[in-house]
Amino acid sequence: MRSKTEPERMRSEPVEIPVSGGALLKGELTLWPSARGLVIFAHGSGSGARSPRSVSVSHVLHSEGLATLLFDLLTAGEQEETALRFDTELLTARLLDAVAWAGRHPAACRLPLGLFGASTGAAAALRAAARLNGLVQAVVCRGGRTDFAGDTVREVVSPTLLIVGARDCEVLELNRRTLSELRCEKRLAIVPGASHLFEEPGALEGVAALAAAWLSGHLAASGRPPTATAGERRA
Repeated sequence: MRSKTEPERMRSEPVEIPVSGGALLKGELTLWPSARGLVIFAHGSGSGARSPRSVSVSHVLHSEGLATLLFDLLTAGEQEETALRFDTELLTARLLDAVAWAGRHPAACRLPLGLFGASTGAAAALRAAARLNGLVQAVVCRGGRTDFAGDTVREVVSPTLLIVGARDCEVLELNRRTLSELRCEKRLAIVPGASHLFEEPGALEGVAALAAAWLSGHLAASGRPPTATAGERRA
């Protein structure tokens, strides 16, 4: 946990992440000198850096000593094209660009790396973790359309937590299939009474607590800074 004086040193700054094709993706990086890890968020279709659910989860991660990077996987113009919201190859490439950007950041590059993906962003997180081959210390998927990750899930070696609402029946079944295919350390956590967006009282708080425990435990235990290595890999 952070010391009582640490919140004064926490800094959130707007950032722009360059991606292939010349576009710049807007985001927000929150970190401080004694952060124990960096969690990069991959949002679902139609959501972005200011998603209330992701912002809420990020605040809980901050309380556990983790820095966060929330960013838009698509530009404002691209958001208007529905097909792009489900283009997992594009979303994965954008997430890898964000990992590379963090690997070049003078403060973020020293931190162990975790990924938090929601809906279609969960598929991007799993695909990115597989491509980075162990450089990601932990993955969390919230209400993930993990089916979009395809057979790639079998290549994931990063400890992976799948969080699904008990009332989100279709996605729950998809995540059960993904759980059976994952060959890494894994867990499926079902939030009682919750639907896909975790809008029920206490549901999102449950998601945040599960994610914080998984990410803080694995990132703090890693003892290595894979973010820089990931940046070099993508540079």
